Amino acid sequence: MATAKNVTVIPATRNLHTGIPTTSKAKRKVAGYARVSTDSDEQFTSYEAQVDYYTNYIKSRPEWAFVEVYTDEGISALNTKKRDGFNRMIADALNGKIDLIVTKSVSRFARNTVDSLTTVRKLKDKGVEVYFEKENIWTMDSKGELLITIMSSLAQEESRSISENVTWGQRKRFADGKV
Repeated sequence: MATAKNVTVIPATRNLHTGIPTTSKAKRKVAGYARVSTDSDEQFTSYEAQVDYYTNYIKSRPEWAFVEVYTDEGISALNTKKRDGFNRMIADALNGKIDLIVTKSVSRFARNTVDSLTTVRKLKDKGVEVYFEKENIWTMDSKGELLITIMSSLAQEESRSISENVTWGQRKRFADGKV
């Protein structure tokens, strides 16, 4: 008969995702990011739901300090130039006002692979992490950048495909004599 072995559990000294010592008492400054790409009524409901969800989600975590939910409404994620809320959030993060950004998915953050990776790398260099909830990607995690590259590429291709389909539909209607 085998004898029972004693197992000694060694508690983690650093958080797996953030690298922050587990003994640290400082709360992480956390912001949410919400975006909808059109101004339609259906999207407005989604927009409000995202803002409400991330406000409550962040405030419900005792180890987090709520900063703000940054938003862009009726703005495409193909590039970051016209996304005022996004750009303000990134500036605040780079200036030390945010430690963690929580967003729904990679496609909400950016549909352009280059923008997505460039932004994430800038943030990582300043110690700011991004959490993509849908894909469960933490950017400080070792596999985070690889997953972001793949997911951003898929989001960019999806956007291109949608654009082609819309253009084809418009051309077809014009060819059929419809306004």
